[in-house]
This record gives sequence, C-alpha cells and structure tokens, in this order.
Amino acid sequence: MSLPIKICIKRLSFSCLALLLLAACSEPKEATAIKSGENNAVDFIGTAAVAKPLTRKIPAHPFMSRQGVNSMHGDSYSSDVHPGMGPLGINPQVLSRKGTKAPGGQCATLTFNKDGRLVGLCAAISGFQIHLLDPEKLDLLAYYKLPIRPSSYEALLHWDKGKIMEDTSGAYFYLDHKDRIVMADSSQTVQRIGHKQNPDGSWAFYQESAWDLSDRVPFDCLKPSNPFPQGECDPITAVMPDYDGLLWWVTRHGRLGTLNMDNGDFHLMQLPGEEIQNGFSVAEDGVYIVSDHAMYRFYADDKGLPTIGWKEIYDRGTQRQIGTINQGSGTTPTLMGTDYVTITDNADGQMNLLVYKRQQDVEGARKICQLALFKKGQSVTDNSMTAFNRSIILENNAGYTHAMNHVDWHAVAGGIVRVDIREDETGCDVVWESDLTSPSTVPKLSLAAGLAYFYSFITQDNGENVWYFTALDFETGKTQFKIKTGAGKNFDNNWAPITLGPDGTAYIGTLKGILAIRDQP
Repeated sequence: MSLPIKICIKRLSFSCLALLLLAACSEPKEATAIKSGENNAVDFIGTAAVAKPLTRKIPAHPFMSRQGVNSMHGDSYSSDVHPGMGPLGINPQVLSRKGTKAPGGQCATLTFNKDGRLVGLCAAISGFQIHLLDPEKLDLLAYYKLPIRPSSYEALLHWDKGKIMEDTSGAYFYLDHKDRIVMADSSQTVQRIGHKQNPDGSWAFYQESAWDLSDRVPFDCLKPSNPFPQGECDPITAVMPDYDGLLWWVTRHGRLGTLNMDNGDFHLMQLPGEEIQNGFSVAEDGVYIVSDHAMYRFYADDKGLPTIGWKEIYDRGTQRQIGTINQGSGTTPTLMGTDYVTITDNADGQMNLLVYKRQQDVEGARKICQLALFKKGQSVTDNSMTAFNRSIILENNAGYTHAMNHVDWHAVAGGIVRVDIREDETGCDVVWESDLTSPSTVPKLSLAAGLAYFYSFITQDNGENVWYFTALDFETGKTQFKIKTGAGKNFDNNWAPITLGPDGTAYIGTLKGILAIRDQP
C-alpha cells in the first residue's frame, strides 16, 4: 500500500481515502507479466496426455450464452464441465498479466464472448473492473469500472484484509444470449452491460440497462457519503436467469427474489436467520439455492413470486471451519442431468457429500447418499463440485485461508476424490482418491480431453511455494502432468476458478492477475 493511503488511514480521514480510491487511473493495454519469486523448480512434471473424450448432454439455456463459457461455473447447472479441449501438456506455454494498476488485480471470474475474447471481472482495492482481453496475448481491449464494495472501505479503515475475502458480493455474473454482462454491482444496481467495436477498431463497454434495487434491498453500507452506517448492509451476491428469462438474485443475509427485466416487476422474500454466501444453479425444473441451513428448490409462481418447492435441512455443524467463509455448506449446488443436485454439509469433524433427488414429489427419502469424505478434522470445501453424468469430483480445502495472509502451509490438508452415484440410487461410492493438494481453486473438467484440472503447489526449502497447473485423469485419478506457473503468493490462485477457453487454453486467476496455459504442438 502506498504511503499516502497509509497516512490517510492513520489520520482517519475518510474523505481523503475516498478521493485516493476514486482517482482516475487508466489501465495499461499491453500485458505486464506477474513477478515470480526465485526458484529452481522443474517446469514440467509427468507426461503429455492423449485425449480420452467424454460425452454428456444438458439443455442449452435460452437466455445465456453457450455452455462452458457463460459464467464462473461454466453453465447454469454449475457443473464446472467444459465441452471443449483443455491443455494436454504438449510443449506448454505459460503467459501472465498483472490485473490492475491499483493494489489487488485478481481476475477471478472469466467468460468468453462469441468471438472468443475474454470477458473477466478483475478485483482491486479501488473497485471491481470488467475487462475485455485478447485471449492470445492478454492485452486489454477495454475496461469498465464498477463501484467500490463496502468491504474494501472496511478493509482499509480497519486494516483487515479478511473483510474483502469474506465478501462474495458481485462475484457471480453471467453472459446472456446476446453477449451482454448481467450482474449486480455493490450499489445494489443490476446492470446489463454490452460491448462493441468502434469504427476505428477499438472496443468499448456501455451500460445498456440498469435496475436500482437499493430502496428495496437493505443498503445502509459504509461509503464516503455514509461513514457511520446504522442499519443493515446486505449486498447482492449472485444473479442468474431462469428458463423463462426471469432474473433471480440472492444476498448474503438470506434474501432472494426475482426481477422481470422487461417490465421491471420485482419480488422479494427472505429466509429468516439464514445466510446465502454461494452462487446458485438453474435448470428447466427450478432454481436451486443452498443457505447455511438448508438446500432448496424454488420456482416462480404465475405472478413471478419466488416459491419454495422443497427444502432439505442438512448438518451445518457448530462452528465455521478454516477453509470456509461461513458456517454452512461451502458449495454452490451442482445439478446433474435431470435427476440430481449435490452439495456438501458442514458437519463437525468430517463433512459429508450429499446427493438429493430433484423431482418435486419423490417416493421415500429425497436424499440418496450422505458420504463422509477425507480425514476427520481435515475435511471441508468451499468450492463447487465438478459433476459429470453420475460422477462428482471434489477437492479438500481444509486449512487454507487466503493468499494475502496465509502462513501455515502444513495445515492445508489436501486431497481429491471422485464419487459416483449408484445406478439403483441406493447410495454413492468412492471411485478413486488422490493426495494432490489443491487448496482453493474451482476445478474444471474437459470433456474433449478427459482430464480434470486443478492448481497445486510444492513448497521449496526456503518455504516459498511453487505453483503448478495440474491435470488428473478422469477415469483413474492419476496425476497426468504438472505445469509450473510461478513462485510466491502472487501466483496463489486465492479461490479463483480455472476456466477453459474455446481454443483449449486454460486461464487461472491469481492474487495479482491472470494466467494463460496452452499447448504448443
């Protein structure tokens, strides 16, 4: 942090701090590489893979862009499965771009427009920005500034970086069927943002539509014009359309609702005493939301009112565990085909994988399986699972905090597991286990390659981590290869997802920006 900002904080001059944060600062066009720590680690471990294609079918969403490229988890099922190819480890190339000029810079949520250009959300202490990037060189084509989140002000005023890391608001956006970004910013405004190429060849973002919800969703938040808030601050976390085009949204404090973007009709309800800190998933049969108490299926009635279809309470444990943001399930619900939804619980000692039948009316128990995973006392996840047909891949995040202040890497338990649902629905079984330590990434599966991708580390003798893009064989769980990306906390991916581009390049957000890993046959 620069000296002027430190002086501002010490003097408690909120207006001075705000002016520094809001100062105009253009972003560089050409990519600046992320600085790596000194290391002598090998660049490549293992052998290049031979593609083993897999198949699956889920219906295309009529109001979102194509599957695999439209949101953080790839599709409205939050399956984290990409239909296309990923790196096979053939003469790999690693590129990086420092995300923003302001402190921060992590480009966590990445999508792709119809021309294959990157549309990403990059975070800085001065506020989120939407970037349009050239997928080959990572050069910046255009950017769009968003309001500063209240958690950024809190982090600076209290000198507590954890305030930022516990705030999931604004992270979940999607690209709609016309390549427009739809998101809720930190001012409780739902924005629909387009991008276009100008006659001179340059690119620009523009706000096409906006819906201000601040008078209906509590927004007494810390900001320069409100330095001493007294009421409730409940930022919107995630938005996604249902299959009729109705926009659904959720907040951290358990509010959810619908917005008709054609006529502005708005509906709200609240789950009393519950929190929602994850994204949610949508299929033709409903909207699936997990709170820190229960798993829900919702639908909209004839008037657009959110209505509970079914509810299943799970074991939330007695406390928040290291590796999670709150006391509850850390997983966005993952939908599987037409029949199932899966999450994890937060049971004391050892979490359970849970699989439920999605149908509104079921015979017998809705829960198909409750399977304890990983070692007791070292078992927790805060990431969505990868789900493919009847298979679920899950990583263990126990012991990890965040890149800005994590110290004890021996406390990171590690472990990956694949679980399959039995054909007769009598339970679930572990197919394979891996001891790979992937502390925080949202993993992805490439159907064309037959590989599941993670982000792991090896600690050197000097205590600094060397980070690797890592591929596991879907069928066996064997580690196929590891590709070195860099050393030090700048290369810690800090809860960001892996994203596979249309050309097979893998992109990873890190603490300081974004990486691109691609084959060079």
